[in-house]
Amino acid sequence: VKAVVLDPRYDFNVDQILAEKDVQNLIQICVTRLLDTTNPSLSTIKMQVYFDMNYANRAELLSQQHRVLEERLAPVVRDITDSRPRVQEEMENVYQKIISYMLLSSGLGSPTDIEVVREATAALQSVFSQTEMISFVSLSKKSKEQQLKNLSMLVTGIRLYNKEFKKGGSSIDDLPAILNEAIPSATRTVDEGLNTCHTLAHQYTALLESMQEDQHRYAQLSSFKLKEALFSVRQYEAFLCILLSDAITSAQEVERTNVQFAATMEQLKNTVQNKVSIDTKEVFPLFVALSNLWTSFQDEMLLVSFLTNMTNDLQQFSEIQSQLFPEEVLTSLLEGVIVKSDEERIRETIGTRVNASDFKNQEWLFPETTDNFDQLLIQYHGFCAYAIGVKGLTLPGNPAIGILKHKERFYVFSSKEAAYIFAQDPDKFIQLNVEKAKEHAELIQLLELHHQFEYLAPYAQARNADKCLMKPTTKCDSSTQTDTHILPPTIVTSYEWNEWELRRKAIKLANLRRKLTRAMQTDLSHMRRENSTQVYLPKDVSTQTKRDNSSNVPRPQIYLEGLRGGSSTTTHMVKVDLTRAVDET
Repeated sequence: VKAVVLDPRYDFNVDQILAEKDVQNLIQICVTRLLDTTNPSLSTIKMQVYFDMNYANRAELLSQQHRVLEERLAPVVRDITDSRPRVQEEMENVYQKIISYMLLSSGLGSPTDIEVVREATAALQSVFSQTEMISFVSLSKKSKEQQLKNLSMLVTGIRLYNKEFKKGGSSIDDLPAILNEAIPSATRTVDEGLNTCHTLAHQYTALLESMQEDQHRYAQLSSFKLKEALFSVRQYEAFLCILLSDAITSAQEVERTNVQFAATMEQLKNTVQNKVSIDTKEVFPLFVALSNLWTSFQDEMLLVSFLTNMTNDLQQFSEIQSQLFPEEVLTSLLEGVIVKSDEERIRETIGTRVNASDFKNQEWLFPETTDNFDQLLIQYHGFCAYAIGVKGLTLPGNPAIGILKHKERFYVFSSKEAAYIFAQDPDKFIQLNVEKAKEHAELIQLLELHHQFEYLAPYAQARNADKCLMKPTTKCDSSTQTDTHILPPTIVTSYEWNEWELRRKAIKLANLRRKLTRAMQTDLSHMRRENSTQVYLPKDVSTQTKRDNSSNVPRPQIYLEGLRGGSSTTTHMVKVDLTRAVDET
């Protein structure tokens, strides 16, 4: 209904209530289009709806799978945590339920297989014997759930270790070997589909270009729905590219997990080495690591199975191509037509680029002048912004020519000439692309034009932007939190609701009124009393008794004469004292 209302060829005026005749006309057109099995447009829309309803990325799919597993295990966990065994027989029953939980949560064997149960029981008894059930029962509910998860990982790790040494694990599939075969097979299937898509897209594009260049070819090919077929192939190609990207990511994850699993197993072998007793602090973390890595293998198995199913289911929507264009018909139509691949079209434009100085009011981005050039969000799924509205073709854009930034959106082009024409009036060509999407509703998702169709009112937008047919339903996840006790507690501890308790207190009070308190002194206690004294604390006092003084005395100056002797044999010495008096100093 939305596609018919959007299509301007049917001239539905949604600004007023439709008359009965218009309603019947709308119903008839919708039924006709739904029953038209030869129209690739209907097949494309079905494919888009299927993909939107069923596809989920890695994180969403794994989260959903883990949530489903927890919901399925919830009754088993509740049965274990809520049980209160008292006798030995009840203890054994709970222990058997724990073993069943280990098998169900790990996915390594069926709980009904006696050999698998025996193997899991032996592994569990090595880390959690039945004698420990008494302490397990006394734990809180949350602690029990956590211990169950830990025991499940330990048992899984022990069984995987035993499988490595051929001591059990016959029921455990070799997931790494299975994945090493399944992922390349899934990738080949997607690659084959992509190659077919590329071939058909190139051929359809060549035929459409020949129609625009030659009127005779136009009359010959106008009856074929080539545009609708091209859009269908391009949409199928886009979905296959998403699945191929997921398959490549899975291959990388499996390769990384294989390396970690082998390293952990080798470390575990070196730690154990046929020892009789091993420290649990060393070996338990390795068992848990093995379990987590095996869970990663199981997740990848789920993802590969999902991708394979999506690829097979999408293939049914492309079968209309072979019905409309059998190989012999397509071959005859392509006689004399040059078919160019997307790579060849891009190679033809290597070396040509927009001269930014030719546009004063436009901003152009180039690889050497723009950071994160390859990560820019290109409009129209990377197709040429000019060719869509003018030619009705989905030609691959070449970012090396130059990316036009217009109103915070980025556009690429298939040639320099197309870029120059588009840049002269971008709003005009953007509107042409919107009109083209109204005629072919499948382009809304293929070209990622959802922001252009927030309101489904094709003519009202031009006349009155305030009026609209309907608004999209806005949904969001929200949560609120209410405090348990907003006000501080006002509990009166002396309050009693029991009438008999109040009577008992009243009787006590009545009895106390008739009681008398007596006191007496004895010979040993009548002179005793509590005494206290107060003293002054010592005080710090200092005195100084020493005095420094100095005086200056004359320097003695005494000279002796005649010590060396003379001509006579007798020595005559003369002593001269030249020291000054004290009072002269």
